Amino acid sequence: MDRHIDEHHECESQTPTRNIIFGKYEVGRLLGQGTFAKVYYGKNDATNENVAIKVISKEQVRKAGMVEAIEREISVMRLVRHPNVVGLKEVLATKGRIYFIMEYVKGGELFSKIAKGRLKEEYARKYFQQLISAIDYCHSRGVSHRDLKPENLLLDENENLKVTDFGLSALPEHLRHDGLLHTQCGTPAYVAPEVLTKKGYDGAKADIWSCGVILFALLSGYLPFQDVNMMKMYRKIFKGEYEFPPWFPPDGKRLVSKLLVVDPNRRLSIQGIMRQPWFRKDPLSSYLPQPLQVPDHQDPKVASPRFFNAFEFISSMSSGFDLSSLFENNKKSGSMFTSKCSASAIMAKFEGLAKKLNLQVSSKEFKLKMQGREEGRKGRLLMTAEVFEVAAEVTVVEFSKCSGDTLEYVKFCEEDVRPALKDIVWSWQGETNCQLNCNS
Repeated sequence: MDRHIDEHHECESQTPTRNIIFGKYEVGRLLGQGTFAKVYYGKNDATNENVAIKVISKEQVRKAGMVEAIEREISVMRLVRHPNVVGLKEVLATKGRIYFIMEYVKGGELFSKIAKGRLKEEYARKYFQQLISAIDYCHSRGVSHRDLKPENLLLDENENLKVTDFGLSALPEHLRHDGLLHTQCGTPAYVAPEVLTKKGYDGAKADIWSCGVILFALLSGYLPFQDVNMMKMYRKIFKGEYEFPPWFPPDGKRLVSKLLVVDPNRRLSIQGIMRQPWFRKDPLSSYLPQPLQVPDHQDPKVASPRFFNAFEFISSMSSGFDLSSLFENNKKSGSMFTSKCSASAIMAKFEGLAKKLNLQVSSKEFKLKMQGREEGRKGRLLMTAEVFEVAAEVTVVEFSKCSGDTLEYVKFCEEDVRPALKDIVWSWQGETNCQLNCNS
């Protein structure tokens, strides 16, 4: 067993033949490794479910300035739930390492198949259909992958494709004021020409270019833009210079030619891809599982609290495995708790508390402000409570001090807030879960 796992005595139980981490996952053989992470085969000790365990060194991530990439990857994988995307089951951590518990995909990389030569057209079509289905879903959630390549496309035991590695992906909040992305990233042979410029680019359109490169590779067995000289390769990409081999199917040529278009505004859209004859030749239903139906539990007549950033939730609420020490920021003083009560029930509870304590209160949507009527050491205490959705039956409440004395705020939380909210709190930040008495 690799020492990378064995050294974590604080979270493991060891026997001569088994290595269990967090009392839950048995760690097996090393599957692969990169600069900052190692991936192991694992098994849920309670359910016998196979998993992949990605182990990341916090110290290496800090030194390399990769904090944002880890934050982003967790956020995106929590957001994107699709049968052709590798699923993230949970994130755990110790003082020194972060553990991604992920879906185990046993078929290996699509790259391994392409490395042996071109694929039969029906297999290339199947993989490309599933890739487009996954990317269409990602784009519908505002996620651009930005590093699509066969090495990041895995195959399961049923030869279904699974997109992985969202470390370079982008969310809407990464757009600049011009509505574009500006970070140059990706793998050179697959990167869109506009990404190489400094003018900004549309992440979804850049992903479509990468899909075109992948389709070319699937049907030809090699890459459209390749040269031992990097600058020559970039010049080919900028000009869109490539040649089809004689065996390339005519409908496939027409499709690739509409994807590898240098001008992103003339490049085929996802919807356009789905209308192409080559793409539609085989029934999609025989290859494409339906996207997972994740109920949003939203009544169109009732406003809903905004969705809580998945990474913030994991960082702040993972009981015993707090990641916040790795990704510190300058947030104002606050307390956080989870609840299984509805957002409206929580808001009503806070309004009742404010009235009972004779606080001035105002609310908008699912954010409530409370202000003391008496002057303290640093003026009147002003606090906010905001409710976020995390899942169908879980909400997160962030209770923060906006102004006033911190010691007065801490005393107020301990003596007034916590006792008053005990019947709706599932767990305060960093504490173990407790029973809920809420019937909402």
